Amino acid sequence: MQPLLKPVIRRFPIVLCAVSTFALCLVAKDFVRPAARPAQTYPAHDDHTDEKVAIATDPYDTPNKAKIFSVNFHEHGFLPIFFVVTNDGSQPISIANLQVTLTTASRDKLTPVSPEDIYRRITNPRTNTNAPLPFPIPQKKVKGTISEKERSEIESSQFAAKAVEPHNTQSGFFFFDVEDISAPLAGAHIDVTGVNDAKGVELMYFELSLEKYLNPPQKTN
Repeated sequence: MQPLLKPVIRRFPIVLCAVSTFALCLVAKDFVRPAARPAQTYPAHDDHTDEKVAIATDPYDTPNKAKIFSVNFHEHGFLPIFFVVTNDGSQPISIANLQVTLTTASRDKLTPVSPEDIYRRITNPRTNTNAPLPFPIPQKKVKGTISEKERSEIESSQFAAKAVEPHNTQSGFFFFDVEDISAPLAGAHIDVTGVNDAKGVELMYFELSLEKYLNPPQKTN
């Protein structure tokens, strides 16, 4: 029996190593949310210094930034915006009733879409009706599917915090439907309401200019 056992014993570590490497590869491909900096460090932010609360937005509007996602949100008409809330005070704040509105330069008011809205768009892409005249030929888009990996990515990337503890920062993504808007960021701003202090009193609204993201102020020495 001794000679028969030796090959099995030699191969076991190799098989175990291969399985471990495969598992690590799968984990490495999972979505990793960006590490958030304090909100005051982003160009598009509003800092309420008296209340020691700051909110920032960081649009993921370029291919280089959007490559953290496996889902091509731009292709489906969505704009991911990284949302950051920093509480530098000594008491927690509540954001359970948070309301976020993106107002474009043409006065379109957009609110974040739900994961279900994203699933619906991905699995049922719209038909292209912009075919050239005089012989318009509708181009049908094939009905798609969404994988468990994509579903997990969409859900895990969402901003879902209900509170921010003292000296802490919460972050996540909101997604906006900009399919019919050519330049959603130029001249736009984001209004945020529903931020309450520890006593339940709502703080004054936050207004974040997205022009500050497009044209950040020059740093002075």
